Amino acid sequence: MQNTTRAQPPAQGSFRRLLAYVRPHRRTLMLGVLLGLLANASALAQPLVAREVLEALAAEGRSTLEPVLALSGLVVVSGVLAGIQLWMLDRVAERIALGARLGLAGRMLRLRMSVLDQRPLGDLLSRVTSDTTLLRAATTTGLVESFNGTLALIGTVVLMGVLDWLLLLVTLGVLGVIAVGVVVVLPRIGRALEAAQAAVGIIGSALERALGAIRTVKASGAEERELAVVRAAATKAYDEGVAAARYTAVVGMASGFALQVTFLAVLGVGGARVASGSLDVATLIAFLLYLFFLIGPITSMTMGATQLQAGLAAVSRIDEIRELEIEQDAQGVPAAAPPRPRRAGRTTPIVAFDRVSFAYGPGKDVLSDVSFSVTAASQTAIVGPSGAGKTTLFALLERFYDPSGGTIALSGTPLEQIPRSVLRARIGYVEQDAPVLAGTLRENLLYAVPDARDDALAAVIEEARLGEMLARLPAGLDTEIGDRGRTLSGGERQRIAIARALLRRPEVLLLDEPTAQLDATNEHALRETIERASQRCAVIVIAHRLSTVVAARQIVVLERGRVRAVGSHAELFEGDALYRELAATQFISATQDGGEAVGPEP
Repeated sequence: MQNTTRAQPPAQGSFRRLLAYVRPHRRTLMLGVLLGLLANASALAQPLVAREVLEALAAEGRSTLEPVLALSGLVVVSGVLAGIQLWMLDRVAERIALGARLGLAGRMLRLRMSVLDQRPLGDLLSRVTSDTTLLRAATTTGLVESFNGTLALIGTVVLMGVLDWLLLLVTLGVLGVIAVGVVVVLPRIGRALEAAQAAVGIIGSALERALGAIRTVKASGAEERELAVVRAAATKAYDEGVAAARYTAVVGMASGFALQVTFLAVLGVGGARVASGSLDVATLIAFLLYLFFLIGPITSMTMGATQLQAGLAAVSRIDEIRELEIEQDAQGVPAAAPPRPRRAGRTTPIVAFDRVSFAYGPGKDVLSDVSFSVTAASQTAIVGPSGAGKTTLFALLERFYDPSGGTIALSGTPLEQIPRSVLRARIGYVEQDAPVLAGTLRENLLYAVPDARDDALAAVIEEARLGEMLARLPAGLDTEIGDRGRTLSGGERQRIAIARALLRRPEVLLLDEPTAQLDATNEHALRETIERASQRCAVIVIAHRLSTVVAARQIVVLERGRVRAVGSHAELFEGDALYRELAATQFISATQDGGEAVGPEP
């Protein structure tokens, strides 16, 4: 996505966006900075007071009590302030991470389906987990340590100059090498960390893909092939992480080496000056103490800079999600559902497709010039060969996607004029794979209507023929049914999904082959349920079973994304060759279950 705000350098833009996460907590962070400065000031005063102790020891008759107490007090104050600062920064860091995670999760749940179709789920999850963890460190410890470390370094250098300017020049001459190395290496650390985070996202995607279909993976003996994908991504993350660690180690090694060389140089020059009488021993010791104190600020600066590089990489990945298009009007169903329009009668179209076209992408037309209508309190079947666009019709009705041409109306109102949250409150949708969420049976049934009354819940349990399953569950409605309902059969998951949709008492009920995983007994019971539902709402069924088709008031035949014919079973069987072929070859004949034979209605 290109715009004028991207004219700035990427690193600068990322840093500004990093500061945006800090801005709501700036007062607390400023207090943390102040505490850090006070702690550093207490630490910086210690070598000066230590010199006073040494001078008092060297002078006969001079008491050492006061300087020793002062030095002890500075040590205690410095430690206490540093501890309080650390606690404050950690608390703010958790708040920043919480806000980022909730914001990302909320945005991901509202992303357009067209966006989600192009994004691996595991990569999205890694941005909520690992990337926000890097952001957590960068926005607090990274910023504060870099700032306080810089000020502490400046303060230390000033006090070293006060003690002896010649020794300071020796120190600065050696330490200047560090600055050049850090400037060169830090961008490489940032690039390596960003690549490592991207690889972590690929690991998550690969695992989600394999674990989401683990039975198929095991049944196909594909564990090693799936592991190879994970191994490649993990190796990529390892290589990039090692590269970042290598650069970080170079910075740390250079810092330590420079300090050691500086210590030897100062000790040599200072010792010579002490021997010549131009410098006293107490001043040399105080200067060396400051030199050792430099380790803290330099370490803080290098670690803070490394964390900032990691944070900038995380910000870039997080902002990619924040820039993706979301469903602006899908903010959840209001507690009180809006009043539904009054229907004019049973023949009034409640759903109308008027010359609707749709494509998932350029050159990928799925629907073309589709027109048909569905009346209230009726049952309509959608049939056609695989790939004809049947499920896409449902996706357009739910506004998972918007048509590229034509109009879809609900009770005479074009769908684009109805907020998605309101539209979806008026439609019940049972997907083909009937997803069930981890949790209890009660939570799954109440998922769309969490405040439903017990009598309404009992009614849909009876309608969907869940009584037998409920009776054998150890904790009844409060039984945990496992991740994605893996402890249940396909038919049980399907009946749960249907009960969940019926509990919403929708105006339109969409069923994507509801009887596919049911035995003959349960299929017959479910047909009765659908028949009862069609007396109070419009039921649209994607059908592959002849028994479902025969029960429909009208049948819409799709072929290659176009409406080929509309009519009853008898009319289409007599007048449409494709429908007749479907009835003879692709529909699962009810005669297999002891029902009626293929052919026109008697």
